[in-house]
Amino acid sequence: MSNYNIETKCVQGGYTPGNGEPRQIPIIQSTTFKYATSEDMGKLFDLEASGYFYTRLQNPTNDSVAAKICDMEGGTAAMLTSSGQAANFYSVFNIANCGDHIVSSSAIYGGTYNLFAVTMKKMGIEFTFISPDCSDEELEAAFRPNTKAVFGETIANPAVSVLDIEKFANAAHKHGVPLIIDNTFATPVNCRPFEWGADIVTHSTTKYMDGHGAGVGGCIVDSGKFDWTKYADKYPGLCTPDDSYHGVTYTERFGLEGAFITKATAQLMRDFGSIQSPQNAFLLNLGLESLHLRIKKHCENGLAVAKYLKNNEKVAWVSYPDLEGDKYYDLAKKYLPNGSCGVVSFGVKGGRAAAEKLMKNLKIAAIETHVADARTCCLHPASATHRQMNEEELIAAGVPGDLIRYSCGIENAEDLIADLQQAFDKID
Repeated sequence: MSNYNIETKCVQGGYTPGNGEPRQIPIIQSTTFKYATSEDMGKLFDLEASGYFYTRLQNPTNDSVAAKICDMEGGTAAMLTSSGQAANFYSVFNIANCGDHIVSSSAIYGGTYNLFAVTMKKMGIEFTFISPDCSDEELEAAFRPNTKAVFGETIANPAVSVLDIEKFANAAHKHGVPLIIDNTFATPVNCRPFEWGADIVTHSTTKYMDGHGAGVGGCIVDSGKFDWTKYADKYPGLCTPDDSYHGVTYTERFGLEGAFITKATAQLMRDFGSIQSPQNAFLLNLGLESLHLRIKKHCENGLAVAKYLKNNEKVAWVSYPDLEGDKYYDLAKKYLPNGSCGVVSFGVKGGRAAAEKLMKNLKIAAIETHVADARTCCLHPASATHRQMNEEELIAAGVPGDLIRYSCGIENAEDLIADLQQAFDKID
């Protein structure tokens, strides 16, 4: 499907039924798969043949949906995971070990920050967090001899800042490491990071891709362009024999196009088992089929709400990349010319107390630990997703204490604005 436009890939990608086969992707709800001989199965365990033997590693339903997302992003290989958190963990842990170092944007989702700053730190992997607005000199200074990757989000959650992908990609490649981009908020409909120099893309498919709050999931896509063999000493897991798979060297057996994802599947999925269920993969595919239609409405509503908030005297500030005059407006026009996302962040005059009172009085927008849904929802991140951060860390992440993350669904924009207005009217 590589020659088709993104809309066609959303609908048709990943699965082509044969004569008399199901038109919809089948749900292969089976833990195991039958083979005639032990030799046949042995070839699968030795990675000498393709196929399925246990759903913890791979499943036909999942692979079809992963292939669609891979095609949408313009990659060479992809895998589904149980969540976006698992996708981000695997993407880093696949190439970083105890004693290694990662450079990361500080403006990232609170759960990802905690994963990096606390949990993976306990595993011996150290992270340096740097502002997405850093100078070239500040970015350069963040690298160390043991740096293995750079990480960032296309549109940060919930700061809705836009990463200068080319700048971060150039810095990463100068130091011989890949750039990993979480593209959850933009989706490949609005931005394809590989076209700007990124090497690995991750997604929380729970968000816009699913779009209906029905299934949790994640995805990792490899561009197939980063030359691991050029830095073989830095990436021995990909470039030297793997004793747990009878000495297979992933870059030799699967090439640059397949080495990263095969290793993540054969090693990490085997050992950690964060597989997406086939049922959730099926639901995800239903969401993908309408993604190109929904994301336009999300962006349309986001801009309408942002304009309303900007002119509201009870609003202290508004952050939305497509809003003219926004700090990230120029970067949005470069990387996201068709629109950014449906998430608007803003502060209410009166701080946390006023923000909480506003949210309590909303009728359409529900308070949820969720975002990027067909239904409008909102959250006070400092009290929820970023609760573990101190004030200094909140500011570095672009999450001041008065921030409300308002995720526009696909309802009528006039109704959303009227709902906000009646809630503002109840604030003294």
